[in-house]
Amino acid sequence: MNTDIEASREALPALHDRLLDGLARLCLIVAGVLLVFLILSFGWLVFGRYVLNNTPTWIEQSSLLIVVYITCLGAAAGVRFRSHLSIDFIRDGAPALPRAIMQLVADAFVLLFGAFMAWQGGLMVMNNLGRPIPMLGLSESWRAAPLVICGVLMVLFTLADALTRILVPAREEE
Repeated sequence: MNTDIEASREALPALHDRLLDGLARLCLIVAGVLLVFLILSFGWLVFGRYVLNNTPTWIEQSSLLIVVYITCLGAAAGVRFRSHLSIDFIRDGAPALPRAIMQLVADAFVLLFGAFMAWQGGLMVMNNLGRPIPMLGLSESWRAAPLVICGVLMVLFTLADALTRILVPAREEE
């Protein structure tokens, strides 16, 4: 009976890690598909401008919108996979306690930044519901929505990593 409980305790972090990794990979897949669409649309822009002598006007506005989604989704995945540019040699060279404190402070900054980005992005979404994007007809809220998505994902990914870092060593000592 005791081994069943221990096995379920160990399976839960593995399941939550797989779910969060899958969510981050989904962000990268969507960003990749959007990048392909961006490249194809610019190809169409060049073809329309120089071959057909009829510039498609919607491409500029759609590309600005797509770049925001690509950037925000990639940033959120970067938080999950810890692939952002950072200088870790000071933290990695520190003793265990200062290293843990530095990591918690860094996590707190990312949490605050992600929460602030989601909150302010949400305000921008609500304030721009009635304003259309020129040439596209979509609401300007579509430009702010990636800020909300990215902020929420940054908070989720950072909380999961911080909790894992805090709880896993305590479980190993038992």
